[in-house]
Amino acid sequence: MTLKTQKKTAAEKTRARILTLLKQQGPQEAPVLAASLGVTDMAIRQHLYALEEMGDICHCKVARPKGRPAKLWQLTEQAQTHFPNTHADFSTGLISSIKKTFGDQGMEKLLDVRLREQVTDYQTQIDADDPLAEKLAALSDLRSREGYMTDILPGDRKDSFLFVENNCPVCEAARVCSGICARELDLFKSVLGDKVSVNRTEHIIKGARRCAYTVAPKGEED
Repeated sequence: MTLKTQKKTAAEKTRARILTLLKQQGPQEAPVLAASLGVTDMAIRQHLYALEEMGDICHCKVARPKGRPAKLWQLTEQAQTHFPNTHADFSTGLISSIKKTFGDQGMEKLLDVRLREQVTDYQTQIDADDPLAEKLAALSDLRSREGYMTDILPGDRKDSFLFVENNCPVCEAARVCSGICARELDLFKSVLGDKVSVNRTEHIIKGARRCAYTVAPKGEED
């Protein structure tokens, strides 16, 4: 490998990390990205301009109470191709074929079967007697391995959490079959237990950057 090739590979890795940060954390200023990646402001701007030229990111200016507007960098729709998307064309085509063959009721029955399978699978890997925080950590690990790029953040209230999925690898399928998202919420409620409240507060399908769920012991959120 030549020095030129090594430099190119390092640049590609840095740009991939920038895209991941923007995916996970939303729009960011250049200095914040530089600090996160441990590079100089000048270096991060070079990468940002390169990604902008490739069409993967764009920037907007947001007014501040004082001083110049903040310049925030964010992902474009094109950038979504860099993240897991489980065979979108095949999935949407298959859903269409199922609906044509078995109707909407048939589709719902298949989703119910799939939900039961997922619940069984997840329950073998998430201990029902564990504290909520440990259950969420196990759920986060499972979902991240499936491509959802999860985070667990503190909730607004004591003992509550914000469970975040920064990526949806089945997004295109979910757009044509709303039952997929409904079953996802049912899945979380089933594996976290009937003493836990789970509510979706942000939804990629409805235009949000991510899917987010408030999770808390019942009595905290209810």
